[in-house]
Amino acid sequence: MTQQLDTLLVTGSTLHDYEKKTGAVNIPIYASSTFDQSSFDSFGPFDYSRSGNPTRDALEKTIARLENGHRGFAFSSGIAAITATLLTLNAGDHLVITNEVYGGTYRFVTTLLPKYGISHSFADFTDLAAVEAAIQPNTVVLYAETPANPLLGITDIRGVVALAQKYHLKTFVDNTFMTPLYQQPLALGVDVVLHSATKFLGGHSEVIAGLAITKDEEMSKAIYAIQNGMGAILSPHDSFSVIQGIKTLRARLDFSSRNAQKIAEFLHAHEDVVDVYYPGLPCHIGYAIHQSQSTSAGAVLSFTLPTKQFTQLVVEHMTIPIFAVSLGGVESILSYPPTMSHAAIPLAERQARGITDGLLRLSVGLENVDDLIADLSQALAIAATTTANMNTTAQ
Repeated sequence: MTQQLDTLLVTGSTLHDYEKKTGAVNIPIYASSTFDQSSFDSFGPFDYSRSGNPTRDALEKTIARLENGHRGFAFSSGIAAITATLLTLNAGDHLVITNEVYGGTYRFVTTLLPKYGISHSFADFTDLAAVEAAIQPNTVVLYAETPANPLLGITDIRGVVALAQKYHLKTFVDNTFMTPLYQQPLALGVDVVLHSATKFLGGHSEVIAGLAITKDEEMSKAIYAIQNGMGAILSPHDSFSVIQGIKTLRARLDFSSRNAQKIAEFLHAHEDVVDVYYPGLPCHIGYAIHQSQSTSAGAVLSFTLPTKQFTQLVVEHMTIPIFAVSLGGVESILSYPPTMSHAAIPLAERQARGITDGLLRLSVGLENVDDLIADLSQALAIAATTTANMNTTAQ
């Protein structure tokens, strides 16, 4: 019987024949580095945990099912999954990557990939003409995030896939913000989907993990060779944590996303907020495209305040969200991209990408939305009053 996605989130990790003797409802944590082989010349499915572990295997098969992919791979971090996938390129290859990209990805592409003879060009992936203009004779990959970090830029996935098919390229898409619950790039023709499972899939700010899911056997073989050869694997304990997080994804992300919509609307109407970036607002650039390829606007939004000083006052007077790196936890997380997620990007490059001194990113958690809005309201009021008083004193 074919199961709906909601059901697979809960049952996906139990569809494997690992634990039949005890009837355990959870996949066991196979804390073993090696496995006894019953035959001299014919090994079983597992021999050494770098090459494969039953708990990690359960997670990898689960995420492959959820993304409707050929095979899934679990890594020790999101950037490890990105690294392994990009290292399927060869010396002399070129990739076109979105301007709006996670700072760790920017750092890897600009400082490490060139050492392997792999070049890159950045392009505005909200503009398909700009993407096409950046393609070179040696381009082999188009790399997108959608929604992108931190301004929630939207890439037309179908449009990028069409470009890739026209020029015989691969497409890689970071799907961290949406998860397979809200967006399924492989179904739209993408070759590899990437996740920082540290975020919504794990969901509890307790684990660092990354996932890559492939469309076909060719990419599966290429990524497995790198995963096994370089060894940046996810541990059995962390694999178990991500499996448990996936089980509650629907309940957590639906709740947080509804709250994010209300908060975005509140901020959009606030006189002291310069801009709000959230694909659930009709004024958001790419709103219509996002609606056509995703089933929700998600739980992350960003907003710009008038000055760095104003922004600092808001952060210092917020009481509910934690002020921290990362997103996707059950607690609301307020981040300052210029010195957190995108600190690896040089100042001039950050500013060119719209990552200004007044930008904050909010990952909405499971708190009461009225409490969160009240907290934002009082912090904004204090910042406005304090800034006005300081300006009066200076005069």
